[in-house]
Amino acid sequence: MSEKVSFGSKISLIAATVGSAVGLGNVWRFPNEVQENGGAAFLVVYIGCILLLGIPVMLAEFSLGRGTGLDTVGAFKRLTPSKPWWGIGVISLLASYMITCFYMVVAAWTMHYLWGSIDGSLYAGVGEGITASDMKDVFATQFSDFVGSAWSPMLWIVIVLAVNMFILLKGVKSGIERMSNALMPLLFVILLVLCGVALSLPNADEGVEFFLRPDFSKLNAGVFISALGQAFFSLSLGMGILITYSSYFPKKDNLTTTAVSVSFCDFLVALLMGFIIFPAVRSFGIGGDGSELQSAALVFVTLPQVFAQMPLTQVWSALFFLLLVIAALTSTVSISEVSILFFQEKMRFSRKKATLLVILPLLIFSPLCSLSQGVLSDMTLFGKNLFDFLDSTTTNYMLPIAALLTCIYVGWVVPKGFFRNEVTNNGKVAVRFFPIVRVLVRYLAPIMILSVFAYQLMS
Repeated sequence: MSEKVSFGSKISLIAATVGSAVGLGNVWRFPNEVQENGGAAFLVVYIGCILLLGIPVMLAEFSLGRGTGLDTVGAFKRLTPSKPWWGIGVISLLASYMITCFYMVVAAWTMHYLWGSIDGSLYAGVGEGITASDMKDVFATQFSDFVGSAWSPMLWIVIVLAVNMFILLKGVKSGIERMSNALMPLLFVILLVLCGVALSLPNADEGVEFFLRPDFSKLNAGVFISALGQAFFSLSLGMGILITYSSYFPKKDNLTTTAVSVSFCDFLVALLMGFIIFPAVRSFGIGGDGSELQSAALVFVTLPQVFAQMPLTQVWSALFFLLLVIAALTSTVSISEVSILFFQEKMRFSRKKATLLVILPLLIFSPLCSLSQGVLSDMTLFGKNLFDFLDSTTTNYMLPIAALLTCIYVGWVVPKGFFRNEVTNNGKVAVRFFPIVRVLVRYLAPIMILSVFAYQLMS
């Protein structure tokens, strides 16, 4: 196999890693969490969770990837070859591929809605004089019919897989790096444009006031758990993505500044989405009880209602769904790369063979996930259809377990001095902060992750 490649610059490195972290969870999960958990009070707790959990665990994963230069399984085998700690990497590998199966479907939905925004078909059933209630029914029916269709999503799933395959076959520098360098600046430009538009709407200040006004009376254990979960999943912890991408980091990279930069950019995306969504929905009297801000309903039902009532409907709708396509694409590419690097390192496959081995089976698995939302909905696993089963199993169980064990491994098991040398670049940077990072990884992060895991088990 050829010499290990690496990202060409610090900007490329951060763009690619931010792209792997920024996903649809920043869009449809974050607003609902803010709505239900005290507005800015949730933001304060969320920032604390990023500092106390997100950055330390990210550093732990970065150290494994950059320190070994291997995949999410090989990194553990290299450091402790005679012990079964490589099982942590297997959990992350399996979880990442399971996520890929249904995330390709969600990416296909966003691409379909982008096209519907461009050609106007998304708003064909919305004419002048239609009531707000009828408009909501129109978009809800459109989404339900599309998702439940046996064939309509299939074309878009194939297109999404083809785009992913094209980028991944190009490799790290010509594929992932070039994609990230082009799409991540575009994502932030679109965010700023939509933010400006939303803040200029009538009564937008009401949405801003709600978003930034803390209601500390709502703070309880559940809010802390929710903020922890949001930080955990929005930063892609436990998926193997951060170990995989950091294996492409140059040895001279400062892992601490990278972790802080990635966490800040990920939080900034969520913050800007808040300044887009809350002013927009409040300007048109939507979102009063929070039901319109939940999950896919926000993206595919509520926001089209907002765009339909704005001038230049198709322009703003197309920009928004282009934003989602970018977020989804950078995520699907990064999740797929976890398995591709594993096959390259473990099986000594060529880049082409590994990519085909990862993507081609998705031509079966992703359509099955899509069909499980409609014609195959009666076929269930533990009471859930295939899509929801993969989603809940990875999110609620596999990722917390992988992240917890990674903290234990890096905090207590890795060879003495390994973690310190990686975080400090052999004593050259961030030396004074390392003892704090080590305490967080060894003690606080595992306790916080166990809290999330216990909460998921009880809920």
